[in-house]
Amino acid sequence: MFGRRIALGLAVAASLATAIPVQAGFFKDLVDNMQLEQGPLGNLGNGSGSGGSSNRTSGGGGLNLNLNLTPGGSFYPEQVNPSRVPGRQFKRQVVNFKTDEKAGTIVINSRAHYLYYVLGDGKAVRYGIGVGREGFGWQGTVSVGRKAEWPTWTPPPEMIAREKARGRILPASMDGGPKNPLGARALYLYRNGNDTMYRIHGTSEPWTIGLNVSSGCIRMVNNDVIDLYNRAKVGTKVVVL
Repeated sequence: MFGRRIALGLAVAASLATAIPVQAGFFKDLVDNMQLEQGPLGNLGNGSGSGGSSNRTSGGGGLNLNLNLTPGGSFYPEQVNPSRVPGRQFKRQVVNFKTDEKAGTIVINSRAHYLYYVLGDGKAVRYGIGVGREGFGWQGTVSVGRKAEWPTWTPPPEMIAREKARGRILPASMDGGPKNPLGARALYLYRNGNDTMYRIHGTSEPWTIGLNVSSGCIRMVNNDVIDLYNRAKVGTKVVVL
Protein backbone atom coordinates (compact mmCIF):
# COMPACT_ATOMS: atom_id res chain seq x y z
CA MET A 1 0.00 0.00 0.00
CA PHE A 2 2.81 2.42 0.92
CA GLY A 3 4.59 1.65 -2.38
CA ARG A 4 1.42 2.25 -4.36
CA ARG A 5 0.98 5.65 -2.67
CA ILE A 6 4.54 6.60 -3.60
CA ALA A 7 3.96 5.53 -7.22
CA LEU A 8 0.74 7.53 -7.38
CA GLY A 9 2.49 10.59 -5.97
CA LEU A 10 5.28 10.30 -8.51
CA ALA A 11 2.76 9.89 -11.33
CA VAL A 12 0.88 13.04 -10.29
CA ALA A 13 4.10 15.01 -9.96
CA ALA A 14 5.37 13.87 -13.34
CA SER A 15 2.11 14.77 -15.05
CA LEU A 16 2.03 18.24 -13.48
CA ALA A 17 5.65 18.87 -14.36
CA THR A 18 5.17 18.01 -18.01
CA ALA A 19 1.66 19.43 -18.42
CA ILE A 20 0.47 16.24 -20.11
CA PRO A 21 -3.32 15.76 -20.00
CA VAL A 22 -4.51 12.55 -18.40
CA GLN A 23 -7.68 10.52 -18.51
CA ALA A 24 -9.64 8.27 -16.24
CA GLY A 25 -7.58 5.14 -15.69
CA PHE A 26 -4.26 6.78 -16.58
CA PHE A 27 -2.91 6.91 -13.00
CA LYS A 28 -4.40 3.49 -12.30
CA ASP A 29 -2.36 2.01 -15.15
CA LEU A 30 0.77 3.59 -13.74
CA VAL A 31 0.14 2.41 -10.18
CA ASP A 32 -0.95 -1.08 -11.23
CA ASN A 33 2.28 -1.50 -13.17
CA MET A 34 4.36 0.18 -10.41
CA GLN A 35 6.62 1.61 -13.12
CA LEU A 36 6.25 5.13 -14.47
CA GLU A 37 7.63 4.13 -17.83
CA GLN A 38 4.63 1.82 -18.31
CA GLY A 39 2.20 4.74 -18.58
CA PRO A 40 0.70 5.69 -21.95
CA LEU A 41 3.57 8.03 -22.87
CA GLY A 42 6.43 5.96 -21.54
CA ASN A 43 8.89 8.44 -20.01
CA LEU A 44 6.21 11.16 -19.85
CA GLY A 45 8.37 13.44 -21.92
CA ASN A 46 7.04 12.87 -25.41
CA GLY A 47 4.92 15.97 -25.70
CA SER A 48 1.31 16.90 -25.23
CA GLY A 49 -1.28 14.20 -25.62
CA SER A 50 -4.17 16.50 -26.53
CA GLY A 51 -4.81 15.75 -30.17
CA GLY A 52 -7.72 16.06 -32.55
CA SER A 53 -9.49 18.57 -30.36
CA SER A 54 -12.47 20.03 -32.14
CA ASN A 55 -15.92 21.23 -31.27
CA ARG A 56 -17.88 19.02 -33.62
CA THR A 57 -21.62 19.17 -33.06
CA SER A 58 -22.71 16.99 -35.94
CA GLY A 59 -21.26 14.13 -37.92
CA GLY A 60 -21.63 10.47 -38.60
CA GLY A 61 -23.06 11.33 -41.99
CA GLY A 62 -25.51 13.84 -40.48
CA LEU A 63 -27.24 11.07 -38.51
CA ASN A 64 -27.81 13.08 -35.32
CA LEU A 65 -25.30 11.22 -33.18
CA ASN A 66 -24.17 13.11 -30.08
CA LEU A 67 -20.47 13.78 -30.65
CA ASN A 68 -17.53 15.18 -28.66
CA LEU A 69 -18.44 13.25 -25.52
CA THR A 70 -15.15 11.50 -24.74
CA PRO A 71 -13.94 12.80 -21.35
CA GLY A 72 -10.42 13.33 -20.13
CA GLY A 73 -7.13 13.46 -22.00
CA SER A 74 -6.46 11.88 -25.34
CA PHE A 75 -3.54 10.68 -27.41
CA TYR A 76 -2.58 10.07 -30.99
CA PRO A 77 -1.77 6.36 -31.29
CA GLU A 78 1.89 7.06 -32.07
CA GLN A 79 2.22 8.87 -28.73
CA VAL A 80 1.43 5.70 -26.79
CA ASN A 81 4.39 3.61 -25.71
CA PRO A 82 4.21 0.18 -27.44
CA SER A 83 5.56 -1.39 -24.24
CA ARG A 84 2.45 -0.26 -22.35
CA VAL A 85 0.42 -3.18 -21.01
CA PRO A 86 -3.30 -2.41 -20.59
CA GLY A 87 -4.67 -3.12 -17.13
CA ARG A 88 -6.06 -6.51 -16.17
CA GLN A 89 -9.56 -5.06 -16.10
CA PHE A 90 -9.48 -4.83 -19.90
CA LYS A 91 -9.12 -8.58 -20.38
CA ARG A 92 -12.17 -10.29 -21.90
CA GLN A 93 -14.36 -11.80 -19.17
CA VAL A 94 -17.95 -12.68 -18.28
CA VAL A 95 -19.29 -10.22 -15.71
CA ASN A 96 -22.52 -9.39 -13.92
CA PHE A 97 -24.32 -6.74 -15.97
CA LYS A 98 -27.67 -5.18 -15.16
CA THR A 99 -29.42 -3.82 -18.23
CA ASP A 100 -32.83 -3.59 -19.84
CA GLU A 101 -31.31 -4.47 -23.21
CA LYS A 102 -32.05 -7.86 -24.70
CA ALA A 103 -29.52 -10.66 -25.03
CA GLY A 104 -27.43 -10.16 -28.16
CA THR A 105 -27.23 -6.37 -27.76
CA ILE A 106 -23.87 -4.58 -27.70
CA VAL A 107 -23.53 -1.84 -25.07
CA ILE A 108 -20.47 0.43 -25.14
CA ASN A 109 -19.40 2.44 -22.10
CA SER A 110 -16.89 4.84 -23.61
CA ARG A 111 -16.00 6.49 -20.30
CA ALA A 112 -14.98 3.17 -18.75
CA HIS A 113 -13.47 1.83 -22.00
CA TYR A 114 -15.65 -1.27 -21.93
CA LEU A 115 -17.80 -3.00 -24.55
CA TYR A 116 -20.45 -5.43 -23.30
CA TYR A 117 -22.11 -8.18 -25.30
CA VAL A 118 -25.30 -8.92 -23.39
CA LEU A 119 -25.80 -12.62 -22.64
CA GLY A 120 -29.00 -12.29 -20.63
CA ASP A 121 -29.80 -13.43 -17.08
CA GLY A 122 -27.76 -10.53 -15.69
CA LYS A 123 -24.54 -11.51 -17.48
CA ALA A 124 -22.46 -10.06 -20.30
CA VAL A 125 -19.11 -10.60 -21.96
CA ARG A 126 -16.99 -7.52 -21.20
CA TYR A 127 -14.15 -6.45 -23.48
CA GLY A 128 -11.62 -3.65 -23.08
CA ILE A 129 -11.66 -1.06 -25.86
CA GLY A 130 -9.97 2.08 -27.14
CA VAL A 131 -12.28 4.99 -27.98
CA GLY A 132 -12.30 8.40 -29.66
CA ARG A 133 -9.85 11.13 -28.80
CA GLU A 134 -11.09 14.43 -27.39
CA GLY A 135 -13.50 15.85 -29.96
CA PHE A 136 -14.13 12.43 -31.52
CA GLY A 137 -16.29 10.74 -28.91
CA TRP A 138 -19.95 10.09 -29.68
CA GLN A 139 -23.14 8.65 -28.27
CA GLY A 140 -26.22 7.06 -29.77
CA THR A 141 -28.00 3.90 -30.87
CA VAL A 142 -26.90 2.25 -34.10
CA SER A 143 -26.79 -1.27 -35.52
CA VAL A 144 -24.33 -3.59 -37.22
CA GLY A 145 -24.94 -3.01 -40.92
CA ARG A 146 -22.34 -5.40 -42.24
CA LYS A 147 -19.26 -7.35 -41.14
CA ALA A 148 -15.92 -8.14 -42.72
CA GLU A 149 -12.93 -10.39 -42.05
CA TRP A 150 -9.50 -8.79 -42.48
CA PRO A 151 -11.21 -5.70 -43.91
CA THR A 152 -9.74 -3.24 -46.37
CA TRP A 153 -9.10 0.16 -44.79
CA THR A 154 -10.22 3.18 -46.80
CA PRO A 155 -9.66 6.33 -44.74
CA PRO A 156 -12.28 9.03 -45.42
CA PRO A 157 -11.15 12.25 -47.16
CA GLU A 158 -11.42 14.32 -43.98
CA MET A 159 -9.07 11.94 -42.15
CA ILE A 160 -6.59 12.03 -45.03
CA ALA A 161 -6.64 15.85 -44.96
CA ARG A 162 -6.39 16.00 -41.16
CA GLU A 163 -3.41 13.66 -41.04
CA LYS A 164 -1.72 15.43 -43.97
CA ALA A 165 -1.85 18.64 -41.95
CA ARG A 166 0.05 16.77 -39.23
CA GLY A 167 2.68 15.68 -41.76
CA ARG A 168 1.41 12.11 -42.01
CA ILE A 169 0.43 10.79 -45.43
CA LEU A 170 -2.25 8.11 -45.41
CA PRO A 171 -2.82 5.68 -48.26
CA ALA A 172 -6.03 5.93 -50.27
CA SER A 173 -6.62 2.29 -49.36
CA MET A 174 -4.89 -0.58 -47.55
CA ASP A 175 -5.59 -4.27 -48.02
CA GLY A 176 -6.48 -6.33 -44.98
CA GLY A 177 -3.65 -7.83 -42.97
CA PRO A 178 -1.81 -7.73 -39.63
CA LYS A 179 -0.60 -4.15 -40.19
CA ASN A 180 -4.00 -2.82 -41.28
CA PRO A 181 -5.42 -0.38 -38.68
CA LEU A 182 -8.79 -2.20 -38.76
CA GLY A 183 -7.21 -5.42 -37.57
CA ALA A 184 -8.69 -8.88 -38.01
CA ARG A 185 -12.40 -8.04 -38.12
CA ALA A 186 -14.72 -5.05 -38.51
CA LEU A 187 -18.36 -4.47 -37.66
CA TYR A 188 -19.71 -1.51 -39.65
CA LEU A 189 -22.17 0.66 -37.74
CA TYR A 190 -25.27 1.95 -39.50
CA ARG A 191 -28.17 4.17 -38.51
CA ASN A 192 -31.46 4.24 -40.41
CA GLY A 193 -29.80 2.24 -43.17
CA ASN A 194 -26.94 4.71 -43.60
CA ASP A 195 -23.27 4.11 -42.85
CA THR A 196 -22.18 6.26 -39.89
CA MET A 197 -18.52 5.79 -40.92
CA TYR A 198 -17.86 4.38 -37.44
CA ARG A 199 -16.71 0.80 -36.89
CA ILE A 200 -15.98 -1.66 -34.14
CA HIS A 201 -12.72 -3.19 -35.29
CA GLY A 202 -9.49 -4.87 -34.32
CA THR A 203 -6.18 -3.09 -34.05
CA SER A 204 -2.53 -3.49 -34.90
CA GLU A 205 -1.78 -1.46 -31.73
CA PRO A 206 -3.09 -3.53 -28.79
CA TRP A 207 -1.19 -1.33 -26.31
CA THR A 208 -3.73 1.48 -26.93
CA ILE A 209 -6.65 -0.39 -25.35
CA GLY A 210 -8.09 1.54 -22.41
CA LEU A 211 -7.24 4.95 -23.88
CA ASN A 212 -8.84 7.72 -25.95
CA VAL A 213 -6.90 7.32 -29.19
CA SER A 214 -9.18 6.88 -32.19
CA SER A 215 -11.05 9.13 -34.60
CA GLY A 216 -14.36 7.82 -33.26
CA CYS A 217 -14.17 4.11 -34.03
CA ILE A 218 -14.14 1.48 -31.28
CA ARG A 219 -10.94 -0.58 -31.29
CA MET A 220 -10.40 -3.98 -29.69
CA VAL A 221 -7.52 -6.44 -29.57
CA ASN A 222 -7.78 -8.87 -32.49
CA ASN A 223 -8.68 -11.94 -30.44
CA ASP A 224 -11.52 -10.01 -28.81
CA VAL A 225 -12.95 -8.58 -32.01
CA ILE A 226 -12.89 -12.07 -33.55
CA ASP A 227 -14.85 -13.34 -30.54
CA LEU A 228 -17.37 -10.49 -30.85
CA TYR A 229 -17.60 -10.96 -34.62
CA ASN A 230 -18.57 -14.59 -34.10
CA ARG A 231 -21.28 -13.63 -31.59
CA ALA A 232 -22.85 -10.54 -33.16
CA LYS A 233 -25.03 -10.84 -36.24
CA VAL A 234 -25.82 -8.24 -38.90
CA GLY A 235 -28.66 -6.18 -37.45
CA THR A 236 -27.36 -6.35 -33.87
CA LYS A 237 -28.35 -3.31 -31.83
CA VAL A 238 -25.41 -1.23 -30.56
CA VAL A 239 -25.92 1.29 -27.76
CA VAL A 240 -23.08 3.76 -27.19
CA LEU A 241 -23.38 5.48 -23.80
